[in-house]
Amino acid sequence: MEKLRQAILSKELVLKFKMKDQDFTRNRKQTFGATLLFMFNLLRKSLTVEIDGFVRYLNLRFSSDPTQSFTSSAFIQNRKKISPAVFSHLSEIIVENFYVADNDSQTLLNGFRVLAVDGSRITLPFTEKLKKSYGATKNQFGETIVQARASVLYDVLNGIALDASLDNLSEGERDLALNHAHQWKTNDLIIYDRGYPSFDFVYEHVKLKVDCLIRVKLTHNNVVIAFVKGGKKSIITEIRPQKNQSFKDKEYGRHSTLQVRFLRVDLPGGEVEVLMTTLLDSQKYPTKMFKELYFLRWGIETFYDELKNKLKVEHFTGYSEVSIQQDFFCAIFISNLQSVIVNDLKDDLHIQNQGKKYDYKVNTNLSYGFLKNRVIDLLYKNAPLENIFHELEILFLKNTIPIRNNRTNLRDMDKYKNKEKPIVTKNQRDAI
Repeated sequence: MEKLRQAILSKELVLKFKMKDQDFTRNRKQTFGATLLFMFNLLRKSLTVEIDGFVRYLNLRFSSDPTQSFTSSAFIQNRKKISPAVFSHLSEIIVENFYVADNDSQTLLNGFRVLAVDGSRITLPFTEKLKKSYGATKNQFGETIVQARASVLYDVLNGIALDASLDNLSEGERDLALNHAHQWKTNDLIIYDRGYPSFDFVYEHVKLKVDCLIRVKLTHNNVVIAFVKGGKKSIITEIRPQKNQSFKDKEYGRHSTLQVRFLRVDLPGGEVEVLMTTLLDSQKYPTKMFKELYFLRWGIETFYDELKNKLKVEHFTGYSEVSIQQDFFCAIFISNLQSVIVNDLKDDLHIQNQGKKYDYKVNTNLSYGFLKNRVIDLLYKNAPLENIFHELEILFLKNTIPIRNNRTNLRDMDKYKNKEKPIVTKNQRDAI
């Protein structure tokens, strides 16, 4: 947190992430750092209301260093001068300082960082410029809407988004997933859904000595079809590239092979799932472990739920492409910040859960509500860091919800046809 504070108010950050050389060279009411602090504060209401609350909060907390008010127009002009990449840079500071050897709050599984990648569509405001930049599709009512494709590399055990992108809807999920490779490490196990498997995709992982676990369709290829019919639980076999694909600029040829392991998972309802993995050692990685291992991928689904329904990333504060990118990557940064605090509470939660019927976890929705305004204290150099951290920890530990494992719901496929907006029940009201 101290490193984040230093970075946010540093001259180096301004020089690196201002749009033009002449930006932020004159003394203004709103500096580069102050603009960032304002954007961190979960802006979901009218900008005028948010500005009033921001200035009032700062002046109440730090009366000796008064903050001048500014207009929404001034903020809009200021934000145009800031590259959206600044938020990815600040998230990188969190990632770099979280994955260190002496961090006791980091959770691994058999020595692996368990990561997952998935894509999701993000609905944007409808403007012709955004439509041209990101693409359009039809909703359930036949109306044209503008959407972008997000892709995230997510640590499902620690709740950290290591990398994220927001691109045109036409971009393929495999290509976007491979773009996250600069964050891969040799002790990673990356889990993918059934939209990802291909020879080329697995090859990229094997080349970098990174293991993967991918769900495949039951009709993925003849090997999988025979495996399902054979009734075995696990086989090690070879896969080959498709014969009709182009091998131009590829590091492998038509006759190249890769060794993989196929695993059969029988679900309670009688359904069969097939998983493909580069973890070949059946003694070290027995077949029975893969059902629960693959289920960990659900963590990235809940992350997108947080992003859209709790952080409300689709409630954008502007209509320009710069505003869209700023809001999206700012939300990723805030999510990582929240996870750092929650991870620091693991020991406290363990003690608090002793003797209870269920284990309890921090209420994610409320935790983002508690971060409103307090995120300013966390990242503002004049605020006593230990005090605000302690205050947030008390609030997080006081507001927990039970973890009820092994609950199942019948899957109603028809409900996805209409895509009706779900009713917000009383205990799921907005926190920000």
